[in-house]
Amino acid sequence: MSLEAKITNDLKTAMKAKDQVSLRGIRAIKSALLLLKTDGSGDEVTEDKEIKLLQKLVKQRKDSLEIYEKQDREDLAKTEREEIAVIEKYLPAQMGVEELEGIIKGIIEQTGAESMKDMGKVMGMASKQLAGKADGKTISSVVKSLLS
Repeated sequence: MSLEAKITNDLKTAMKAKDQVSLRGIRAIKSALLLLKTDGSGDEVTEDKEIKLLQKLVKQRKDSLEIYEKQDREDLAKTEREEIAVIEKYLPAQMGVEELEGIIKGIIEQTGAESMKDMGKVMGMASKQLAGKADGKTISSVVKSLLS
């Protein structure tokens, strides 16, 4: 079942259950999917693009959450946390730090990276290989720790 079909079914279920938290998150995903489909590029919406879109939505909300927490706006922070939880249900399971370290060590060996100067090469390969399986901040922190 495609993401769009899943979203439509879950939206109906949330409406029937009057689950406002899920409705907010699902509507945000549905809106972003619609914008992606009608962006005028004519490109087909692939599963990779859907995953990147979901990751982008989560990242936006995490950035907002960070700001709200700094400003002691718990009411707004709570909303962001709830939406993050709803959106993350549609993402594939994220890899743990231990798994990432193993894969990134292999990439470092492949590229012959030895210092922080080589971080760009490692990040490029790691980002491609781990797309959808881990977020960029986590990958970056693991690469930094292994190269320093």
